[in-house]
Amino acid sequence: MPSSFVSPGRPPVWPDVQPPVAPRETHEIRQLGRVRTDAYAWMKLIPSSGTRTLDTLPPRLRDHLQAEMRYAQDVLHPLEADVRWFHERLSAGAPAIQEPPPPAAAGWRYHAGLPEGGSHRVFCRSDADGRTQRLLDEAVRAEGHAYYRATDHQPSPDGRYFAWAEDVVGDDRHRICLLDIASGDVRTLVAADAFGYGGFTFSPSSRHLFWIWRDAHSRPTRLYRSPVEGGEAALVHEEQDPAIFMRVARTAAGGFVTLTLAGPDTGEVRLIAADAETDSPRPVRPRRRGVRYEVDEWNGALLMLTDADGAVDRKLLRLDPVTLEVRDELIPHRAGVPILAIRPFAEALVRLERVQGLHRLVLTHLDGRETTIGFDEPAYCLALAALQPYGAGQARITHQAPASPPCWVDVDLASGRRHVAGRADPRGFDPAAYCVERLEARAPDGETVPMTVLSRRDAHGPQPLLLTGYGAYGIAREPDFSWPAAVLVDAGFRYAIAHVRGGSEKGARWYQDGCREHKGHSMTDFIACARHLAASGHAAPGRIVAHGVSAGGLLVCGAMNMEPGLWAGVIAQVPFVDMLNTMSDADHPLVPLLRPDWGDPLDDPQAYDWIAGISPYENVGRADYPPLLCTAGLKDDRVPYWEPAKLVANIRRRGTGDRPAILVLDPDSGHQGSDDRDQAFAQAALFWAFACRCAGVPVPPAGAGRS
Repeated sequence: MPSSFVSPGRPPVWPDVQPPVAPRETHEIRQLGRVRTDAYAWMKLIPSSGTRTLDTLPPRLRDHLQAEMRYAQDVLHPLEADVRWFHERLSAGAPAIQEPPPPAAAGWRYHAGLPEGGSHRVFCRSDADGRTQRLLDEAVRAEGHAYYRATDHQPSPDGRYFAWAEDVVGDDRHRICLLDIASGDVRTLVAADAFGYGGFTFSPSSRHLFWIWRDAHSRPTRLYRSPVEGGEAALVHEEQDPAIFMRVARTAAGGFVTLTLAGPDTGEVRLIAADAETDSPRPVRPRRRGVRYEVDEWNGALLMLTDADGAVDRKLLRLDPVTLEVRDELIPHRAGVPILAIRPFAEALVRLERVQGLHRLVLTHLDGRETTIGFDEPAYCLALAALQPYGAGQARITHQAPASPPCWVDVDLASGRRHVAGRADPRGFDPAAYCVERLEARAPDGETVPMTVLSRRDAHGPQPLLLTGYGAYGIAREPDFSWPAAVLVDAGFRYAIAHVRGGSEKGARWYQDGCREHKGHSMTDFIACARHLAASGHAAPGRIVAHGVSAGGLLVCGAMNMEPGLWAGVIAQVPFVDMLNTMSDADHPLVPLLRPDWGDPLDDPQAYDWIAGISPYENVGRADYPPLLCTAGLKDDRVPYWEPAKLVANIRRRGTGDRPAILVLDPDSGHQGSDDRDQAFAQAALFWAFACRCAGVPVPPAGAGRS
């Protein structure tokens, strides 16, 4: 039934439920001549071994977190009908995401999808005759586990094996599983502590698996080589610098295994040749601070994609594969046109780059000619599909936009002609019913900040609006398709993405202008976007809800501290909000790696001061805060539960209003939720019901049945 105490445009009424009062302890921290007090430091718990569970927490901490869970349940209880309405809507229209087999090529073609009515992916392969083999059904692997997430799915080069890394705990520590396709047997090749997300690859001969191990701090620090048929793992490389992350892969043509050792401002690649798989890896260039590079292989040469010599948006060099000397510059540096990725094929080199904030694809042919593949739309994004054979005559890309669900496009490598191979179509979804706009806001320092806005075409005048953003690590918040966002827009909202500084939407300069002492730009950009949307008539003043994930949680909570009266509500997923204390913890898995992004408050007084000036936890003021919904995973080592727990406690203590600050704690998850679409829909339904309550939008809305 509809919400019983929301009237359009009127402030929402929240249940009269008393929140937990977190005990405060005197905990003084002296650092670089500065003194601060962290009264909620006692909430932090790092177990001496194993992962955190509610049962193993100290009694006081367990009691407090369970009280937070009860409070969240009580204060959100009146939203149950609204949550149910959104969840049903999301589930009823959810598209079956079934990637069609890639274009015909010699050997097997690998593809994956999410079947209709399913919540987990199924991985298959097909041959040129159209015969299909099912390789992995993640729903079967997830049975009996409260948490399941798998990554890095890949076949062996000889087609005999299919491997993946899976996490069944929620702590980002994986085991590596191997399917013998002929027999159907699945065995665990690496039992624990493997690193997913670029953490393993088969050797070119298929005889070995190279994989990365995580240490006690969850940092990837060793590369091992394990015989696929069984046997002792051999140590290939051990990294001593805690500020370096590792990634291992095969080059596209299969001539080398590459070990990439990189941080935000340094990089090194080491090569293992296909004809010498057991040799020590050979450095391409020694690591040098201020220079990053990646290496692949094409047309008898190595390719080096690098930012050396001031090429901040990267250039592409050709190297001799034996001497490693530079042969020539294949693609020069072009300021403001970053090269995002390359994908070599025997017939052409495909590169993905960004021009004026939007993607385009460029084919470089063997004779040096170039063919540009662009899309005439206000906002969209492209991605190069994984698992594409080097000898394929067509490249598979994915295209999507806020009003266009993902479609698979095959690009002929000789001519550049495009063919749509398939689409993911939500049931009842009509792209023509929506409007996508690309807008710009003016930041306080005069910079123009891009925005992408999704509306219904029949929406007139200012609407409640959800504004989301990220703005960190040079990661762009792409204008992709979101089925939950479309459902929210159908419920009477507009949905907007703020492409703030700290991301890479406008190149490397955009990233650097949102780092370290400039991090405040991300937050003032976000505020400028909200104000512009209200001034332009897109957003109803007082009815803008902010949303951010992880470092995007830092963004929205920092903007909330700066302008608490601007927001109708704030949704912060696993938010990085205890910034000063976390960046002062040298044992944190990510802190050494991320110092170039945020600064080092243990060693640099200026860095201490600028972090202290924006850290959301430290900057809670005497203000009337909007309703705040934070999520956390008890097993999260990247942004631990105590960060949002401390922020919520501080807002309750210092805030002058009576709106709720809520912590929704998942005792079974880490930084990411379980890879289960139904669980993702359940969380989105909660967020949208909360946003509607904050903005005074009744659920279901008038005209809810329209398509």
